[in-house]
Amino acid sequence: MEEPDRPRPVGDAASSLAAEDLAPYSQAELDERIALLEAEIARVSAHRAKAAAHRAAADALFGRDGG
Repeated sequence: MEEPDRPRPVGDAASSLAAEDLAPYSQAELDERIALLEAEIARVSAHRAKAAAHRAAADALFGRDGG
């Protein structure tokens, strides 16, 4: 059974990060921030792929067209 759509929080973490002033950060701090963001992108992408595979398996089992 699908979870009901829930409203996204206003001002989520990604929006906060995008609005943050980067001027105070050193190059090393920016490099660290980039590495952390790249790791988060990989984590979210993996979760998205897992969710898509789960949905495709459920659609195949229950004969839905996925739309």
